Amino acid sequence: MNHKNESRVMIKAVCKDSTSLIIARLHCFFTFEQRIEPMTSLRLDHITHNAKRASGERLDSPKMADLLGSILSSMEKPPSAHDQESRRKAREQAARLKKMEEDEKRKKAEFRKKMEKEVSGFIQDSALRKKRYEPMSKIKRSILHDVAEVAGLASFSFGEDEENRYVMLFKKEFAPSDEELEAYRKGEEWDPQKAEERRRWKEQAALETEEASRAQKRPASPSSNYRDKYSHLIGTSAAKDAAHMLQANQSYGCVPVANKRDTRSIEEAMNEIRAKKRQKKDEEEGAGSSV
Repeated sequence: MNHKNESRVMIKAVCKDSTSLIIARLHCFFTFEQRIEPMTSLRLDHITHNAKRASGERLDSPKMADLLGSILSSMEKPPSAHDQESRRKAREQAARLKKMEEDEKRKKAEFRKKMEKEVSGFIQDSALRKKRYEPMSKIKRSILHDVAEVAGLASFSFGEDEENRYVMLFKKEFAPSDEELEAYRKGEEWDPQKAEERRRWKEQAALETEEASRAQKRPASPSSNYRDKYSHLIGTSAAKDAAHMLQANQSYGCVPVANKRDTRSIEEAMNEIRAKKRQKKDEEEGAGSSV
C-alpha cells in the first residue's frame, strides 16, 4: 500500500468514526508505519492536514492537538545517526566473527583429514615402528591424538616448551619402554645399543651390591689354620700326628660310664657302708692284739 492510499484510508476513518475510534486507528497505523520505515515530519503533516480537512476541524483546534499529541507520544523516535553507525559496526563485527569461526572449523576439518591419511600410510608401512611429527599447536596435537586413538596407535607428546612440543606415534606391537619414554622426556635421542649397555651395567651393579650385603651377614671365620700358622715350630707332620684322641690313665681312677650307675637303694647303700666300717674296725683291733 502506497502513501496516498494510506492517507485516503485515514481520511475515511476520520470522517466516519468517532474521536476515540479515530485515535485508536491512527495509533495502530503510525505504529505499523514506524516498524516498516521511520515516518518523516513531512508525511506526518500531510496525513494530519488531510484528516483535519476531512473532519472539518481547524488545524489549531484543541481536539486536534490532543489527537496529534496522543499519536506522537506513542511513537518511538527514529534512530539517530550515531545509533545507526553503532548498529552497522555491530553487524559487521558479528559477520567477521562468524566468518572466522567458519574458517577455523574448515581448517580443523582439513587438518584432521590430512592426519588420517598420514596415519593410514604409517600403519600400512611395515618398515616403520614409530613416527615423529614436527612441533605443532595444542589444538592440532589434540586432533592428532584423537586420530591415533581411533586408529589403535599409541601417541605421546614430548617437549618442555609449548612451542616445541611434538607428537610421536608408536605401533602397538612396538610400544616404547619406560626407559625410552624417559629419554624422550629429557630431550635425549633413544639408542637401543646404549640402552642395552646401561641395562647390563645396572644389573652388574645390582649383583655386586647383593654380594656385598651377603658378605656382611656371613659369620666371621679364621683366615688361616693354626697348624699352618705354627708350622715353623711344630712342623706339619708332627702336628698332624699329635692330633689324636687322648686316653685317660687307668691308674687315676678312670671308671667306665657304664659302671658309674648305682642301682642300689639308700638303705642298701647305708648297710654296705656300715659293714665296711665294722670290717675295718675289726681289722684294726685284730692287728693291735697281735702286737
